[in-house]
Amino acid sequence: MARPRIRLLIGDSIALGPGKSRLLEAIGDTGSIAAAARTMGMSYGRAWQLVQTMNGDFRSPLVERVAGGRGGGGAALTALGREALERYRAMEAQADAAVADALEEFTFLLKVPAQPIE
Repeated sequence: MARPRIRLLIGDSIALGPGKSRLLEAIGDTGSIAAAARTMGMSYGRAWQLVQTMNGDFRSPLVERVAGGRGGGGAALTALGREALERYRAMEAQADAAVADALEEFTFLLKVPAQPIE
């Protein structure tokens, strides 16, 4: 399916984009950077690097460590992390809606027409 992809840039650095937003969602779902990385087929080191970059790009961290008990620690989205992800998803939906007609026309130029935006 063809669809627009939003990347929020700070200079040449991507503050938030499709991959980082998926990582945030996976951390929120799993409660762990390591588990989130596994679900995405990404190394823990790469996921940790992305989290550190995001935490440094925003006013305050998007992901925080959670102290462990018997089962060990984990990670959680902060209130700002949840808000950033929610706003990013809203922008994606707005972009999809804004270009839906033009994108449908554009897909006729492709070898394999894309599926309609849902």
